[in-house]
Amino acid sequence: MPRPRRCRWVGFRPELNYFGPKGAAGEVVLKVEELESLRLKDYLGVDQTEAAGMMGISQPTFNRILREARRRVAEALVDGKAIRVYGGDYRMAMRRFVCADCQNEWEEAYGTGRPQQCPKCGGTNIYRHLEDRGGHGPRRTLL
Repeated sequence: MPRPRRCRWVGFRPELNYFGPKGAAGEVVLKVEELESLRLKDYLGVDQTEAAGMMGISQPTFNRILREARRRVAEALVDGKAIRVYGGDYRMAMRRFVCADCQNEWEEAYGTGRPQQCPKCGGTNIYRHLEDRGGHGPRRTLL
């Protein structure tokens, strides 16, 4: 029996999910975790081992995801196809915040912006709290 898939942590939600030339001859579907691998490795220049840790997966798995993402983008460019970013096996990374005034801790999804005040006391003395992510290795700030 194959072992269960590990969840892929994604720290970026694209505002646009469809790209393509006018008169595109079909489309290629790029999974959200594939876009995240391209963002981390090719756009931000993060080391593959570190990027794999940020996504909560092994380096070989990250390499397979990245290789497939590059193949799909190349197919779209060479064959004049559109790219639709859709689906996949992922979770949006959560960020934990702590209020220095009342010690309240809470989580917010990545990509929602930095909170302006504590939801409990309304204080503005807020900082990020980095912690373990439930057996998925150390939690890192997703760039």
